[in-house]
Amino acid sequence: MSARRLRQAGWLALAGLAVALLAVPWVPALVYPVFVMKLLCMALFACAYGLLLGFGGIMSFGHAAFFGGAAYVTGLAAKLGGWPPEGALLAGTAGAALLGAVFGAIAIHRQGIYLAMITLALAQMVYFACLQLPFTGAEDGLQQIPRGRLFGVIDLRSDMAMYYLVLLLSVGGMLLIRRIVNSPFGHVVLAIREHEPRARSLGYPVERYKLVLFTLSAALSGLAGSMKALVFQLAALSDVHWHLSGDVVLMALLGGLHTVFGPAIGAALVVALQYYLDAFGGWVTLVTGLVFMVCVLSFRAGIAGTVQAWLARRPD
Repeated sequence: MSARRLRQAGWLALAGLAVALLAVPWVPALVYPVFVMKLLCMALFACAYGLLLGFGGIMSFGHAAFFGGAAYVTGLAAKLGGWPPEGALLAGTAGAALLGAVFGAIAIHRQGIYLAMITLALAQMVYFACLQLPFTGAEDGLQQIPRGRLFGVIDLRSDMAMYYLVLLLSVGGMLLIRRIVNSPFGHVVLAIREHEPRARSLGYPVERYKLVLFTLSAALSGLAGSMKALVFQLAALSDVHWHLSGDVVLMALLGGLHTVFGPAIGAALVVALQYYLDAFGGWVTLVTGLVFMVCVLSFRAGIAGTVQAWLARRPD
């Protein structure tokens, strides 16, 4: 089969996936809509992280702070502030963007493991704040977050309405990431990743580009966390725990760091393993680790990256 036909098959598979996602709320006996909503949130989170690491070359071990921090901001705005869901989502996303700008301003002046350790330390401070502040619920988290009515019309207490909102925002966020990567800004970011001294010698303000990229990644991660808080009506400490920061690194590596949508594949794989193997308790961690080892050994560029490279080598 030629590469052209393979690409056509890929488009057909994508169309089939779109139809399947649209049909999910109508077949709850086959697929649990809330599970798919969680998968979509984590897919957006993984793609947002892939934007930072895969295209910017910036390793962060603290992305759970943006995901979980936005979940808490959204929960507080909806539950204590009485904000409508659109306002709560915007508040969570804006809060994550602000937090990302602060983290980035502190961390981007370092590189490699030093930058990663700074982000981890800052994220642990956010975790401690969520644990100790009197209005966050401590170990119990922020519970019974109201979904409310979108624009005062659409009742999000319906899982179907909530599902289509999550689907719309998740796909929109991934398409925005694709647009960022293919924009002039994205090309400069790639140049910085490949050879930072040369980009600096050409007159590009490297730190400014890194800070903007860090903020964009944090904002999109925050959007994912805000949606998850409304879906489950809960903002929990697990959303800001460093384990989640490790999980998103795993998702991005499994799917393919240097692809736009590859991390979403990794997120789907990890979330599905956690969901379907939940009955085995701690064994799910072992199984996930084995899957990670197999994928790293078999697909050095990740699942999507390997398929993309294979298609590029085939003649038309």
